[in-house]
Amino acid sequence: MTTALSSPALQLPARSGGFSGLLRAEWIKLTSVRSTLWTLALMTVTAIGVSAVISAITASQWKDASTADRQGVVDDPVGTIFGALGLAELVICVLGVLVITSEYSTGTIRASVLAVPRRSPMLVAKAVVFAALTLVVGEIASFASFFAGAALLQSHAPVSLEDPGVLRAVAGTGLFLAAMSLVALGAGALIRHTAGAIAGVIGFVLVLSPLASSLPGTAGEHISAYLPTNAGQLIVFAHPDPEALLTPWQGLAVCALWGVALLAVASVRLKRRDV
Repeated sequence: MTTALSSPALQLPARSGGFSGLLRAEWIKLTSVRSTLWTLALMTVTAIGVSAVISAITASQWKDASTADRQGVVDDPVGTIFGALGLAELVICVLGVLVITSEYSTGTIRASVLAVPRRSPMLVAKAVVFAALTLVVGEIASFASFFAGAALLQSHAPVSLEDPGVLRAVAGTGLFLAAMSLVALGAGALIRHTAGAIAGVIGFVLVLSPLASSLPGTAGEHISAYLPTNAGQLIVFAHPDPEALLTPWQGLAVCALWGVALLAVASVRLKRRDV
């Protein structure tokens, strides 16, 4: 004969990892996918390699280049060294979209929102983790590319981190890629479909930004200046155009604000609509 226990069951207090727990969870999700790390590693190696190739070609063809071309390199060697920036930007944009849309395509987003009913902190944690990883990788790629390119251009256009604007441009390259990662992640969270989001982001970067500069009048000039790519890339040049509407740091801030705005709209949609 069994005796029923009259004492209440032991109640264990619920524990929450808080925002730090969300950061750890998003870090695990991001780094557990090998393609993400391999893509970032390939981007880094490619960016360094292309920068070195561009610098080597520039140095080897120095005597055959026009006076204007040579003067342009001498005035801002960093701009020449970072000729592969567009490739790195595209990789980050595509990867930023995949980080969020892959969860929608596989259905794992449902587990994420069940674990975080408020939903917005989950999206913020994902943005913080991905931007931080992009920043680290971007800084490694930018500094390595700079040192490789500077060594190859040393005899024709010597440049060092101590020159005016150079350290800001080199460090700013990683910051620019991190800001663009927020733009891509925000677009992916808003559109939710991989193909559509990638097409939209790439079209925005490759088509809309160059096209806006061809619009007539001051309206086109202002629209072009405040687009994320055009604004953010100002930080990459040691000596940007003095007639530009934004300073390098203002341009970087505008680029980052685009990402924050897209994430904010995506957060509202995430809370109001089913996943």
